[in-house]
Order: sequence, then structure tokens, then C-alpha cells
Amino acid sequence: MARTQTNIFFRVVLIGLVASAILIPGAPASVLAGNEVIIIELEGPINPGTALYVVRGLEEAKKQGAKICIARLDTPGGLASSMRTIVKAILNSPVPVAVFVGPKGAGAASAGVMVTIAGHIAAMAPGTNIGAAHPVTAGGKDIGKTMSKKVVNDMAAYSRGIAEDRGRNGEWVERAIRESVSITAEEAVEKNVVDLVAKDIDQLIEKLDGKVISLPEGKITLRTAELKKKYYRPGFRDKILKVISDPNIAYILMMIGLAGLYFELSQPGAIFPGVIGGISLILAFFSFQTLPVNYAGLLLIALAIIFFIAEIKVTSYGVLSIGGLVSLTLGSIMLFEDVGVSLKVMMPTILLVGGFFVVVAGLAFRAHRIKPRLGMEGLLGETGAVTELIDPEGLIFVHGEYWRTKANERIEPGEKVVVTGVEGLTLEVRKISNQAT
Repeated sequence: MARTQTNIFFRVVLIGLVASAILIPGAPASVLAGNEVIIIELEGPINPGTALYVVRGLEEAKKQGAKICIARLDTPGGLASSMRTIVKAILNSPVPVAVFVGPKGAGAASAGVMVTIAGHIAAMAPGTNIGAAHPVTAGGKDIGKTMSKKVVNDMAAYSRGIAEDRGRNGEWVERAIRESVSITAEEAVEKNVVDLVAKDIDQLIEKLDGKVISLPEGKITLRTAELKKKYYRPGFRDKILKVISDPNIAYILMMIGLAGLYFELSQPGAIFPGVIGGISLILAFFSFQTLPVNYAGLLLIALAIIFFIAEIKVTSYGVLSIGGLVSLTLGSIMLFEDVGVSLKVMMPTILLVGGFFVVVAGLAFRAHRIKPRLGMEGLLGETGAVTELIDPEGLIFVHGEYWRTKANERIEPGEKVVVTGVEGLTLEVRKISNQAT
């Protein structure tokens, strides 16, 4: 289903999981208590974050004993799996659900069509449209011919069954999926795709009064006069989850996390990359809970990191780096099962992060190969001059300092020596002329 990309938050804070809504004792559907209408606003792409928000909103409506729940919808579509989660929640809701496509200028495209027809009441505002539900990939491209036939047939049967169960025009809904047709609010009422047109939520509540609908417990008559409106607002957790549930965002967060931790491990003490990497990686795994992750892809990406780290320790002349890049690319392609990371996001990310790994590995390798210049190890192999007779101990001037030394031979002042070892604060030396023997 079509979806749009969202910008990444620069600051993110993880909060605890919200407690599950407590189920109230089941009263007969015809005598629902409460005098409220719960309003859920579903705007933007449908993804696991928005699906969770809607499900929790319906649970809250049940908990509060609301007489009806209105889902105001304006979406270009989204993930099929998330759409099915919302549809399932609506179909099994003990609280009546009215899906309202509004305000003016809004639309219910792609996955939004199925959400709309799943409502006990389906309504639209003037100047809105519904349709264009042909399945596409996460990046908006057509699915391959063979797979497309399978997916389209499945979606058509699924949606037609829902529409006919609600007494709506299943034939048109199937056309919307197969042919991507789209119609206005007035045409939707005329073709029995939706039930009514209302200019806003207040008018919708008025028109719902006296409507008879079917719930799992049986038929009820809606009494919506003088109901109080109560909006179910997304919490901070919902907002964060909505953003990071985008496969592209989750993928970028994971790559930033891996790059940050890799830099911290290869260059200990940097701290900042490690902190950013840790936060990003936690957020990525948090979003993976809601996305169809392919663990083979995840393991390939982990294998790529192992290859890059091994490049620092093993002289492979670039073989491990190439293997890491190949593994990283294959893992990125396979990372999600039902959805895919956009190539426009994936390829630059692989090039940047892969290049980063290779450069850091090269710098670390060079750092390990460079002879130490400071401390006791930095004196090994250095040449100095004897300033006090060595027999067997004496004094030399080396590396800009005077050092106590010892040797297995007598060495006169003024002769050149080379440092061959270190024992505590005493250097072991020998004459330059005797190095070859």
C-alpha cells in the first residue's frame, strides 16, 4: 500500500509500555452505559504505530462505556498488515464504530478504503474521495506480475467479504482494488459504498441518532443526541512509535546505531558516538517489535559488522571488507518480509555506512601497525649515546632523556648503543657495531 516517508526525530525518549485497558463487565449491547462519543483521529500513513493507537483507542472506548466511537480518517494508505489490524479491531469492537472521512479535502485511499468499509457506519464529508486501493510495494511501485495477481486476489476477496458483511457495495470495492477507481463522497453514497454524507463530526453525531446497527451481541439502536465529545489523543509513546514504525526510519536508526557502536569499539573513549549508537539501536529494536522483521536479514547485517571488526585484526587485503559490504547489502534487502526499505534510502545508506566502516577499519589497522612513540615501548629500537661507562650498568642519553642501562659487555662513554629491552626502569642495550652478531 502507498505510504509517505516521515522525518526522523533528533531527540527521542523511551517511555514505559502503557498498561492494557481493563475490560468492563459486558452489559447488553442495547443498554450501553455512558454519555460520551470517543473520537479517534487517524491521519497520515497507516503503519504499526497508527494501528496500535487505533486499537488502544477502541479499548479505551470500551473501558469508558462510550456509546459510539468515531474514527476520523484522512490517509493515503499504508501497510496491509497494519490495515488488517485496524479492520480486525473494528469488526470485533463491542462499541459501535463510525468511520468518518473528513474534513473537506481529506481522502481514504488504498488501505483507507478497507478501514472505511469496516465501520459499523461509514460516512464522508463533502469534498472528500475514496478509492485507488490497488496494492503496491512500500516504496509505491507495482508488485511483480506473479506476486501482484496473488496479492490482488487476496485483497479483493478480503475487502469484498467485509463490504458485503456490512451490507455495502462489494463489487465496487473489488474494482477499487483491481482497477484503482476512485469516487467522491456523493457518488459513494449513491453507489452504497458509504452510508451518509456529513459536513463535520457534529452533524455526523446528529445523523447517527436512531440508526440501527449490528454488533457481535446483536442489533442496537444508536441514541447519539446530546452525547459529549471526547477526543482520544495519541500519547508521546504513540507519536514516537508512529515515526519509527516506518521501515525506512527503523532501518536508518539501526545503521546509525551499528555505526556508532562500531566506532566506539574501534576508537575507545570517543563516548559520543557510542551514546548516539546505543540510543539509535534501542529505538530500532523497539520499532522492530511492530514490523515484520526477517531474522536472516538481521543476521546478515550482524555478520557484516563482524567482518568489518575482523578486518582490523586480520590482514585480509580487503577481502573481509568486501564480504562485509556484500553481507550488508543482502541483509538490508532481506530485512523486512512484507515491506521493503526504499532503494532511495537503502543505497545511499549502504554506501555511507559501508564506507564509514571501511575507513574506520583502515584507520584502526594503521594505528595498530604504527610503532609506539610514547612510554617505555616507544624506546625499543631507539639509538642513544653512552654518557657513563656501562660495566655492566651505566648511563645513556636516548629519546631526549638520561636512562640507567645495563649490557652484557663493556661499553665506553661516547659509543652508540641501541635499546633492545626494558626491565622496570632500566634499559637493556648493546653496541651498534654488535647488532648483526
